[in-house]
Amino acid sequence: MSHHISSEELTLANLKKIVSENKQLDLSNSSKSLIEKCRKYLDDKLENSDQTIYGINTGFGSLCDTVIDKDDREQLQLNLVRSHAAGAGDEVPKHIVKLMLLLKAQGLSYGHSGAQLDTVQRLIDFYNNDILPVVYQMGSLGASGDLAPLAHLSLPLFGEGEVHFEGKKQPASKVLEQKGWEPLRLRSKEGLALLNGTQFMSAYGSWGVLRAQELLKWSDLIAALSLEAYDGRIEPFHSAVHKVRKQPGQLKTAERFQKILEGSELITREKEHVQDPYSFRCVPQVHGASKDVIENVARTFENEINSVTDNPTVFPDEDLIISAGNFHGQPVAMAHEQLALAMAEIGSISERRTYKLVSGTRGLPAFLVDDPGLNSGFMIPQYTAASMVSQNKQLCTPAVVDTIDSSNGQEDHVSMGANAATKMFRVIENVENILAIELLNAAQGLEFRRPAKSSKRIESLFADFRAKVPFAKRDVIMHDLMQGSLKFIRGNDPEKYLS
Repeated sequence: MSHHISSEELTLANLKKIVSENKQLDLSNSSKSLIEKCRKYLDDKLENSDQTIYGINTGFGSLCDTVIDKDDREQLQLNLVRSHAAGAGDEVPKHIVKLMLLLKAQGLSYGHSGAQLDTVQRLIDFYNNDILPVVYQMGSLGASGDLAPLAHLSLPLFGEGEVHFEGKKQPASKVLEQKGWEPLRLRSKEGLALLNGTQFMSAYGSWGVLRAQELLKWSDLIAALSLEAYDGRIEPFHSAVHKVRKQPGQLKTAERFQKILEGSELITREKEHVQDPYSFRCVPQVHGASKDVIENVARTFENEINSVTDNPTVFPDEDLIISAGNFHGQPVAMAHEQLALAMAEIGSISERRTYKLVSGTRGLPAFLVDDPGLNSGFMIPQYTAASMVSQNKQLCTPAVVDTIDSSNGQEDHVSMGANAATKMFRVIENVENILAIELLNAAQGLEFRRPAKSSKRIESLFADFRAKVPFAKRDVIMHDLMQGSLKFIRGNDPEKYLS
């Protein structure tokens, strides 16, 4: 099975399918024609014109007025990639690097970048063979594209830098030799085509949206399980309440809860309490708001992964080469901040439900364990969730409102979208753990409601969970249970319990 890179729109749903089914990539004939047409146009323009074109026969950034001799233009592009490979910090996770390769090939396939066909094909070859360049998280200001990360992504194309391949980190030159591939020779404009662009930010964002969409489903399922464990009320989820507010995510959440809890003995029995705390009663309003935000964020990233974001932009049909600013990351930088904020709130309300479950109210034992005192039970997992909620608050301080002047003032407003991207990644990882802790507590709490039963969907989820994570009758190493719960969330499709 393969996926054709073409001018047709790449949706996030398709991207998820490409990754989950481990599809191979290839270039459509139409994309090959567009790439070759643009390259020929650029070569003809340079051969027959004395026009000064930024980054093709000039220096870069504030050196844009320095004209480069014809014989040095290929060296200029090589120098660009080497000098911009100035990343630092932790390595970018391999699955994000693989997305970067795909999205860079996609961006160059539209025939507005001047890349050689061989260059785009080499990106695809790396993707298909799981040759993943070593890329570092720090270095991009999210403005002239993701310069440093994309430089590290590009170095191995011509046999420099390092890659992960066959389970180990090794020199790219060694892997090229093993594959029998000649190092690429970059032609005019190609260094810019590779380095300008938002593929670092877009790869993180695409992953973030796809993971967030899954976690939103889990958050509804887990909150419903918690509602049952807490002996909560179903009335706040009645559709009449939500239809009069007209917020789509809120209504969708309430309707989902009605479906999840349909047929539950617990939810329909008479309650002693008149209402529940906000963390239960306002789930539709809070979860729904995050759903609406993430739906908008998804549109932004879908637009971006189908865009040309390098500079200058080449328009062969119009005989135009325009130096502008499509590499500026402001749209996706803001989307990253919104995504982080939306998911941080999912984690925040989840931790509050966990707090209520361990509080020794509603007929549940303190800290959800027999003989509390001798046993601390589920006391400390809530601390861990609280620490991650607190860190998420700090990570949600927006990077996009910051800017630092660079390149001697030529690049005087930057998006800081790359920092927003890596912050968002950490927020989502924290939320996964926070939800896993709530799931662990909710399942423990439901045991104390027996013999009463929940709905078929909740009982199915509970049974599958218990097959992996046991009931804790007395104190055990809680980390092990928490990890089991996290693996359960990561290894299962929530649709199994929602369909």
